[in-house]
Amino acid sequence: MIYQTDGILLIDKAVGETSHSIVKKVRAVFGGLKNKKVGHAGTLDPFATGLLVILLGQGTRLSSYIMSQNKQYLATMTLGIETDTLDSTGKVLRTTIVPNLKKDEIRKNIQDFVGDIEQTPPAYSAVKLKGTPAYKMARKGIEVELKKRMITISFIRIISINLPDITMEIGCSKGTYIRSLAADIGRRLGPGGYLKSLRRLSCGDFGIEQAVSSKEISETWMFSTGLNRIISLKEALPFMDEIEIGEFLAEKIKHGYQPVNDELFLGAYKKHFKDGHIKLIRNDKLVAVIEVTEGKGGKHDKLKIARVFL
Repeated sequence: MIYQTDGILLIDKAVGETSHSIVKKVRAVFGGLKNKKVGHAGTLDPFATGLLVILLGQGTRLSSYIMSQNKQYLATMTLGIETDTLDSTGKVLRTTIVPNLKKDEIRKNIQDFVGDIEQTPPAYSAVKLKGTPAYKMARKGIEVELKKRMITISFIRIISINLPDITMEIGCSKGTYIRSLAADIGRRLGPGGYLKSLRRLSCGDFGIEQAVSSKEISETWMFSTGLNRIISLKEALPFMDEIEIGEFLAEKIKHGYQPVNDELFLGAYKKHFKDGHIKLIRNDKLVAVIEVTEGKGGKHDKLKIARVFL
């Protein structure tokens, strides 16, 4: 049997593990196969758990598309304590007595964060300042001032309020720091707060229920069930529309050819496709991703090859 070894693997990361350590573990297990490259689409902090999308082989070229998808998290924050990292791993900077806040007041204030908002990334983050990751500067005691950025919080569902803890399910856009959100909510409510625990529930169309525990990864697991859990390049991009192309055109594209609208019959889809990306498929396999933007006359028919998969 020939197994597909280019694609993605969904892992449920355990607490204490780093995203890099999971990549190393997967690389060691799959190293004997044809695969050469292993990466991930979106870091999870060591104290966090949940869905980590591992990229295998040519799947590493899907990183930007997968990372652009919305995420969902289960987060518990604690009021009355502020830390330098904004989470449970940091140094305590301030403690405050938590007042007897009414639950309706808490819910109302938290819902104010839903929508398009400005957020300042944590000083202890990988965001670069003049080419240097902010966390490296923060660890040296250098004061870090990062610019605010626009993010989108699509929803916040309050799961429980047991002061000083508040547990929420959060839907958010790429680039959102739940640590910063927890700290901002804490300040809005008065006593401050930090992120106590975090679990990523989903990334785009992929959910934690589809993932395998990072504790299960081994050579035995790989040859028994692991290879069957690899999601193909085509299926790794379920949010993209697709066009089936012929064998002749597929081979031309693989050798650097730039297709034109007539070859893809894009006019038939003009009411369907908007600015974005489209998968080109042949025999159920991903051949390329093309970028579609608005051309003359307001039609979305300007094409450019973004990625080719051999």
